[in-house]
Amino acid sequence: MTRDTAHIVEILQQTLGMEISGYDSSFLNNSIQKRITETGCGSPETYAVLIGQSLAERNHFIASLSISYSEFFRNSLTCSALERIIFPMLILRLKESKRQEIRIWSAACAAGQESYSLAIILEELKNGDAEKFNYRIFASDQTESWVARAKLGQYTYEEISNLSLKRVARWFDRHGDRYLLKPNLKRTVDFSVFDLFSESQGSPPASIFGDFDLVICANLLFYYKPVFRKKILDKVSQCLTKGGFLITGETEREILFSLGYREVVPHSAIFQLKP
Repeated sequence: MTRDTAHIVEILQQTLGMEISGYDSSFLNNSIQKRITETGCGSPETYAVLIGQSLAERNHFIASLSISYSEFFRNSLTCSALERIIFPMLILRLKESKRQEIRIWSAACAAGQESYSLAIILEELKNGDAEKFNYRIFASDQTESWVARAKLGQYTYEEISNLSLKRVARWFDRHGDRYLLKPNLKRTVDFSVFDLFSESQGSPPASIFGDFDLVICANLLFYYKPVFRKKILDKVSQCLTKGGFLITGETEREILFSLGYREVVPHSAIFQLKP
């Protein structure tokens, strides 16, 4: 992080009382450079003056740090491994144990595509048999506007382009140029606002005690410095049941390897803690 960038970060923390130094330095620097260009400031010094004087710009910059992007069935290998290996394993484990349901947490859900993708896979595995197994999906994001959008379950054609026509027809109703998830699928996910850096809560309150069979924390870790990545991973790992699975993004696999996790299916970004 350059001296000018560090000065801007210091101004933000002093004026907003927010801790943003945990973000990866290159990510912060790129975000600041982007706002310098978009505001026409021309230099970090000029932008530092603007951000020190303008609450609107400070809020705009903080919003620009929101890491909220997702797609339906974003990683085809991961989704295939879930459908063919991990979920059948969890269903079998459920039948052999005293657990009542498969419990899943999507820890940075953005507009909900990831969470609903899991629900689609699980519902298709049930194949219309409501008694086959029970599951609950908890999905959270620190940005309230994204959680509101996820609850709405409404997407453009471009946002559902990863889905087959068969799945679109089965799980969506078309309203003009928008595609709305059918109510029976929307009801399978519990969305809430949750801060992964919360000191007082270990998991979304609706989940009560965590105890998740699967946690997805994908395409989030590389935005933070190593010490903050570890905080996130420690939190989500503590919520996993014994033998539970953790999913990250493809580009984050090396982070997990370095921290003692083992990949269950090669190149899938599906991990377990080593014994």
